[in-house]
Amino acid sequence: MKNVLLTGSTKGIGLAIKKELELSKYRVFGSGRTNLNNINYLSVDLSNTDNAKLLYKMAKEALGNIDILINNAGCFFYDSIDDMDFNKAKELINLNFITPCLLCSLVAKDMKKNNYGRIINIGSISGAVGEAYASIYSATKAGLSGLTKSLALELAQYNITVNQINPGWVETELSDSVLAKEEKEQIVSVIPQKRFIEPIEIAKLCKYLISDDAKGLSGQSINLCAGLSCGS
Repeated sequence: MKNVLLTGSTKGIGLAIKKELELSKYRVFGSGRTNLNNINYLSVDLSNTDNAKLLYKMAKEALGNIDILINNAGCFFYDSIDDMDFNKAKELINLNFITPCLLCSLVAKDMKKNNYGRIINIGSISGAVGEAYASIYSATKAGLSGLTKSLALELAQYNITVNQINPGWVETELSDSVLAKEEKEQIVSVIPQKRFIEPIEIAKLCKYLISDDAKGLSGQSINLCAGLSCGS
C-alpha cells in the first residue's frame, strides 16, 4: 500500500483526488485550512512556508513513509500588474510555488533512499499559455513547470517521476461561486469542447501518473483543459 501526501484536500480538485486514491487503496494524508477531525489530516496555512516542515513531519508520523507527493493547494486572484497588492502577491507566491518547492525537497530525501517516488504538481493552463490580469498566478504555475522538468531530470536515476497537470476551467463550487451564469456561458463558448473539466478527470489522471503503468512518464506538463490550450 502506497502512502500519499496531498495538499489542498478538502474541496474541489483535491477532494476528488483524495476520494479516488482512497478508493484505489492508497493511504492519503491531506491538508487544508478547514478544521477536520481526522488523524490523517492537518489544518494548516501553507502560505506560511514555515508550515511545510510541520506538514511533512505530521504526515511522516501518521503514514510512516511518503511514497507520493501531490502539490495541489493554491490560490488565485485577478489584478492588473500596475494595481498589484504585493503583500497579497507574496502570499500567492508562497502557497503556489515556494511551499511546493519545500515539500519536494523534504520528500525527495526519503524517496531517494527508498529508490522510489512519485511527485505530481497541479499547475494551470494559465501557466502554460498566460492569462491577462493573472500575471503573478500564471508566473507561479509556469515556475512549477520548470521545477517539474528539472526535478524529473535530477531524480530520474532514483526511480522517481515528477509530472504536472495543468487544468483549464474546472467545474467546482469555487467556480460556481465566483462566476455569474452569463460569465460561465461566455467562457464555455471559447472552450473547444464547450465544457468545464470535471474534478474526477484530474483525479483519474493523477491515479494513472502514480501507477507503474506510467513509470516512463516524467518531466511532463499535461494540459487537461478541454482543448483550451490549442486555441479557438
